[in-house]
Amino acid sequence: MATKSGKFQFAIDRGGTFTDVFARCPNGKIRVLKLLSEDPQHYKDAPTEGIRRVLQEETGNAVDSDGNVDSNLIEWIRMGTTVATNALLERKGEPMALVTNKYFKDLLLIGNQARPSIFSLNIQRPEMENVNSNFENIQRPEVLYSQVIEVDCRIIPKLDGKCQLEEIASKWRIIQGTTGEDFYVLKEIPRQEVKTSLIKLKQSGINSIAVVLAHSYAFPEHEQIIGQIAEEIGFGHISLSHEVMPMVRIVPRGFTACADAYLTPHVKRYVQGFSSGFKDNLQKIRPRILKRI
Repeated sequence: MATKSGKFQFAIDRGGTFTDVFARCPNGKIRVLKLLSEDPQHYKDAPTEGIRRVLQEETGNAVDSDGNVDSNLIEWIRMGTTVATNALLERKGEPMALVTNKYFKDLLLIGNQARPSIFSLNIQRPEMENVNSNFENIQRPEVLYSQVIEVDCRIIPKLDGKCQLEEIASKWRIIQGTTGEDFYVLKEIPRQEVKTSLIKLKQSGINSIAVVLAHSYAFPEHEQIIGQIAEEIGFGHISLSHEVMPMVRIVPRGFTACADAYLTPHVKRYVQGFSSGFKDNLQKIRPRILKRI
């Protein structure tokens, strides 16, 4: 079936080894192409090269004078990629830092303590049943962040009925969260301290952060303040956990925010590099990228 726009349509699967290109030509003709995902001696980017080859073979004039692929010939591009998956498995994502509440710096390192026998001092994994094991043999998953900043701010839920801290609590600000629950604001954001810490972090070479605060799913204000300060300082990527995954449990919310801060800049660089191979950097065509992680 011919395309209504009279232009080419591309669906691409960029895997770790091979890249498969499916193209529908304006006249309805179907083209299929398979390339190595990495072949630097012949091309910089496999999806770009696949599109170029199809356009060149079908039109005879696929590139402009600068060697960029003519995007005016293309209606849309849809691509699935393992770029994020590979970066995660190979630990080649963006160097990033975790920003969390004071005393919470080891929270994601500890995790949720899920293991078959939580009180066992001699943990035996299934694949090690016949092997003498001790704590040195157990490998916990590595965290994605390289540094941690602790912020001395905190909110806690307001309990119904009388509280032992009632006299102290009367001095605390009460706010209503997005869930309708009431919270006490024990400590507000120390803005200057946060700014100083983030400046030092930026100077150390970190350009991406994940902000993960307790109860931010219902009270995002503190994360938003830290995000604003980080943006003013010039961080390239800021993942706020209440935006990335607004859920109650801080551990999975923190893991997700860290993954976003670790992988998103890496994927963005790939997309920018992919777009740079086309005329006008694909400004008229917004490729739809599916990240497989």
